[in-house]
Amino acid sequence: MDLISVIIPYYKKKKFIDYSIKSVINQTYSNIEIILIYDDEDKSDLKYLNDNYSSNKKIKIIINNKNIGAGLSRNKGIECANGKYICFIDADDIWKKTKLETQLLFMRNTGSAISHTSYSIINEKDDLIGSRKAKNFSNIGEIIKSCDIGLSTVMLKKEIINNDIKFPNLKTKEDFVLWLKILKKEIQISAIDQDLLLWRRTKNSLSSSFLQKLLDGFKVYNYYMGYNFFISVYYLMCLSLNYIIKRIND
Repeated sequence: MDLISVIIPYYKKKKFIDYSIKSVINQTYSNIEIILIYDDEDKSDLKYLNDNYSSNKKIKIIINNKNIGAGLSRNKGIECANGKYICFIDADDIWKKTKLETQLLFMRNTGSAISHTSYSIINEKDDLIGSRKAKNFSNIGEIIKSCDIGLSTVMLKKEIINNDIKFPNLKTKEDFVLWLKILKKEIQISAIDQDLLLWRRTKNSLSSSFLQKLLDGFKVYNYYMGYNFFISVYYLMCLSLNYIIKRIND
């Protein structure tokens, strides 16, 4: 059985982390390792994590000396990963029980190097507030105006990660940069139209900050993709409009 490495960056998510980790441990596919990166200078939650999970041989806890952000923490997790396949889950999201088994079977049968799935959106009270349908992406043009891939749904082969393809140092949209870099290498991102994740939207999370998304979105186009100011602003307007439409429809 191929080993799957599951990478979880942790920053002040004590309220939800147990649900996330249990959803990984309880997967129908059992050959996994969990790499939990503690990314917080405040070590008050560390004792709780050590007391509850350090004895589990499948879980490795890595401690950052300072807060470096989710993207760089995931890069750190990838460096420590032993699996042929890598998955990511945020510390407040929840996988459905057959997520890994379904996705791994799909990737073996299709030869895909990376895949993502459809998912549901929940709030802090676990109420269902929306959903997203997975789509196939074969080039940058299909995704450049709208980031439609849920990071916690992704499974990829570790072999495609290198110095050119890794998470950047951004507070949000770090996953968007990764998908663009992968597509730039002409690696197709395959879709599984099955809802295999509960993605949590919280009021205070960075993923909910529209201003932060604007700032990081501009950096994606201008700095990481190398577009000039005007093209970057155009794509940012398209990205923002699509984001607003999706929020209205939720």
